[in-house]
Amino acid sequence: MKQVSYTIFRNATKNDISIIVEMIADDELGKTREKLQLPLPTEYINAFENINADLNQELIVVENENSEIIGTLQLSFIQYLTYRGGIRAQIEAVRIRKDKRGIGLGKKMLEWAINRAKERNAHLIQLTTDKKRPKAIKFYEDLGFKSTHEGMKMHFR
Repeated sequence: MKQVSYTIFRNATKNDISIIVEMIADDELGKTREKLQLPLPTEYINAFENINADLNQELIVVENENSEIIGTLQLSFIQYLTYRGGIRAQIEAVRIRKDKRGIGLGKKMLEWAINRAKERNAHLIQLTTDKKRPKAIKFYEDLGFKSTHEGMKMHFR
């Protein structure tokens, strides 16, 4: 397995949106719910602007040595009253470019997110993954994530 050698983690810019959407749409579940077309639907641009304006949201891209975007994730910081006014970090939309999977980038990305959550004084970090992604579940468990709660969702459309 070829290892990840050089990566830069940075905040996404408006110019990165189409690459991020391409990665999000590039799997069996994403292709059923995303709309990858150029120009991008305005919903993606509006969502980026909302994320970018919120100090508790970090949309991150990962670049390789050639300045190519090879991964993305979103980190949200949720302030609440429990845990004595604690902050919870939530990882969402972890994606790696198809040709860069299996080289340790996912582990590096999650380690980065964990360290970033600690920098922001979060008392825990959490994520959800679809039950239809058994390899992802195993990956997260191998990193130390534990299935401690039963998640529930209600879709509106």
